Amino acid sequence: MRRIAADNQQLLAAIARNEITTEDVVALSYRKKQLAVFERLLSDSDYFDECVHQHGKGPESLWQRYLEKNHWILGYSLSLINFGALDDRKLEQTVRGHDIDSPGKRVDALLRSRAALTTSAFVELKHHRTDLVAPDKYRSGIWAPSKELSGAVAQVQGTVAAAVERWGAAVRVTDSDGEPSGETIYTTEPRSFVICGRLNEFEGEHGVNERKFASFERFRRNLLRPEVVTFDELYERARMIVAANDSSEKRV
Repeated sequence: MRRIAADNQQLLAAIARNEITTEDVVALSYRKKQLAVFERLLSDSDYFDECVHQHGKGPESLWQRYLEKNHWILGYSLSLINFGALDDRKLEQTVRGHDIDSPGKRVDALLRSRAALTTSAFVELKHHRTDLVAPDKYRSGIWAPSKELSGAVAQVQGTVAAAVERWGAAVRVTDSDGEPSGETIYTTEPRSFVICGRLNEFEGEHGVNERKFASFERFRRNLLRPEVVTFDELYERARMIVAANDSSEKRV
């Protein structure tokens, strides 16, 4: 060991400076593999169909399961704020139970920020084949958002409203036995997201249908909440994160 240390002083010094651990190396390797799965789910139709068939619960549920295994994609890719799942809990959560005068509300992913004060974010998941705009023009040169996208927007807006009504300005987290965890999540004006579709929907044989794309962009850019993110945009953000981590490790 002394001989190894003597022969690798610069490497050991770099590792010490950057605090790179075995866990970091394993995490990066895992994320690279999962990023490859993400890309294949997006680009290989046969593979996606096979996975949906094996899962047996539909395309949205497949993406739900994939993101349950990869919280880091939502946590780092949706926002500059570092969001993550609630400790030891699934992404999908009930924010209001069914009662006699109102339906229950579930959210596909309930996230919390990691900062001095913890805030919340709500995510509604569709799938990458979901249309972003309606197939037919609403007026000349104008396409309305698809029924699925507008429905997802309304769904997450209703879920956020129900959560805020129930929780007020903050919710104190408890474990499955009802014991307080000591964590408080602040719910004042929570952020929300819809993950839906792919931008290549606007690409035709001879290029991009700019009017159709502009209709979609105007719709989502003028939404205050939720923010609409496509699956290919989510993938590119995740790819950038993995590439940045890989570059940091190689510099060591």
